[in-house]
Amino acid sequence: MFYFHSFRSLGLIVDVVQDIRAMNGEAVHANPRKTGMIILGGGLPKHHICNANMMRNGADYAVFINTAPKFDGSDSGAHPDEAVSWGKIRGSAKTEVHCNATIAFPLLVAETFAKKAVETMT
Repeated sequence: MFYFHSFRSLGLIVDVVQDIRAMNGEAVHANPRKTGMIILGGGLPKHHICNANMMRNGADYAVFINTAPKFDGSDSGAHPDEAVSWGKIRGSAKTEVHCNATIAFPLLVAETFAKKAVETMT
């Protein structure tokens, strides 16, 4: 698909290494600010954002929202305790939600980010 898209949009560049460098740089240079992760599901994006926070001795906040079971060994089902053991999350930042993301995420946004946005507008 990238090949076909490149005919219509000259200059398309996909550089995975540069993307990883940028993500790791965001995490590493966040000091003294804190970092947090809200991960819906899992897989490769979860792996990379957790690794980026490992570069700064772990994220300060983490919320994993998924329905994946731990027993099958998938990255999606890996619990926050495993990320703590690798240094991807700080020990004090364990948070986990077992729920469908289409239910949990809108509720999370409504009670946190959206609530603050409404308060600042009034």
